[in-house]
Amino acid sequence: MHAVKQSLRIGLATVGLALSSLPAQAAFDGCLALFVQRHVPQLPQGFAHATRPLCFDGFAILYSATSKTPVYAVERLNRHDFEDATRRKRGRNPFYEEARLPRAERATLQDYRATLAGGQRMDRGHVVPAGDMTQARGFAQSFSLANMVPQVPAANQGPWNRIEQDTRQYVRRARGDVYVITGPVYGPRPARLGPGQVWVPDAMFKLVYDASSNRAWAHWLDNSADARVQRPISYEVLTRRLGMRLLPGAPED
Repeated sequence: MHAVKQSLRIGLATVGLALSSLPAQAAFDGCLALFVQRHVPQLPQGFAHATRPLCFDGFAILYSATSKTPVYAVERLNRHDFEDATRRKRGRNPFYEEARLPRAERATLQDYRATLAGGQRMDRGHVVPAGDMTQARGFAQSFSLANMVPQVPAANQGPWNRIEQDTRQYVRRARGDVYVITGPVYGPRPARLGPGQVWVPDAMFKLVYDASSNRAWAHWLDNSADARVQRPISYEVLTRRLGMRLLPGAPED
């Protein structure tokens, strides 16, 4: 784990989205409390892809109409939330298309029933895990396709699931709020899934920030069948890789 320090704004690097955070600041008004010091991540300037900020119960998503996946998703977790968790029940088919998005911008159930070239099927991979949601409404909303990315089943169900569980275990031990920012990483020519051409990420990242200790670290996992959990990387390394500052509201060390 590494303390949060001031970091430089780097270029786009491997991320396939170049977006401005300015319109998102105002549109996230209904859920700014989920962000560190109410500051929205600073994303690279450049060619603008259409984005839509979405507030849910317990998490927020900056959604890309270009990739039809989240750019990032934000959570603010606390051990007391898990202690007070209500009973949650997963329905027979809980996944749903996000009606707040225009039809042309939505990922669809049909997209995720499709296969890649060669017949490979992909999981509907949660960006915000359903297991993080301690209340029934947030749990149900986590199955919105706006909260999904196409993930290789072995990666999603194996090492990525372990990272999610380890993060929850940390939150249960933490003294205060823990902010988690998760998102996909795309190469210059991402594979596309289904008739809606949903982008398939090359990797996933999960940034964990413990506000009480002002410490942050990140997990980075390839979206591949042979992916393995690696040692966490620092916030500075993640910033260089992504070209965006995810914690502009965190105090400098």
